[in-house]
Amino acid sequence: MLDKITSNLIKIKQEFAKNYTGSAHIQELIPSLPSSEFPLDENNLKSLHDFADKNPIYFNSFEQEISGVQCTIYEGDINEYWLNSIKHGTSCQPFYPTWIMSAYIMACFAKHLGYTELVDIGSGDGRIAFCGTLLSLVTHSIEIDDVLVELQGKICTLTNQNFNPKCTDALEFDYSQIKLTHPIFFIGGLPQMGGDILATNIIDRINSISDLKHNTGLVFAGTHSKRQLSGNLANGGWSTLIEKHHLDVTNSVSLPTVWTFDQKIETPYIYTKFK
Repeated sequence: MLDKITSNLIKIKQEFAKNYTGSAHIQELIPSLPSSEFPLDENNLKSLHDFADKNPIYFNSFEQEISGVQCTIYEGDINEYWLNSIKHGTSCQPFYPTWIMSAYIMACFAKHLGYTELVDIGSGDGRIAFCGTLLSLVTHSIEIDDVLVELQGKICTLTNQNFNPKCTDALEFDYSQIKLTHPIFFIGGLPQMGGDILATNIIDRINSISDLKHNTGLVFAGTHSKRQLSGNLANGGWSTLIEKHHLDVTNSVSLPTVWTFDQKIETPYIYTKFK
């Protein structure tokens, strides 16, 4: 079912992007109702819309039918948060969110793979952690930027979903404090933009916690763009790190993000675990 939902999301995203005539800085869509193309839990789908409705980065929404699917289009502007997020010296990537629907699908794959906790590193406005909470995963949202964490706090209150935002440097945080047993870490940052340094640090910290390594998964955001990757394109640019740290790839899914809206290729997310 997840593969079907993923392929249908890509299909309507490509159709939407081809015909979009607006001028918003960012734009994305969420199916308005469950359907055969998107057989989603009705309450969870309502919560995804609630996240967008209560999130101040979106300033407009409207209904549109795309390839036979009734959708709600959300338009927004992240310039203020993008500018604030680049001021941190150890930040691996400015704030550029994945789509809310993509975040939900990613959390669904984590749930399907059997993980019980979700740790989102460089979580932005907390959308992946929010989706993990909807799926009854224990979530921890790690973000270095205080303005974004303040935004996450507002969203927690307005949506009545606490995804545990923490304002801290992921490179310095002591992960033993949150008592993880079977977690999956989502690593924010492309490999060529410092994401590899962040991922290596997280892996080292996982290795330092007794008995955690063999129960832990890591998800890396990659790219298929040859322009962005000068080296190995395999596994979205993460193949060198995956081989170095003896990780197995358990799944790979390409999903729409803000930064691939005007592209014919999506953003690959590589799911791995320790051998």
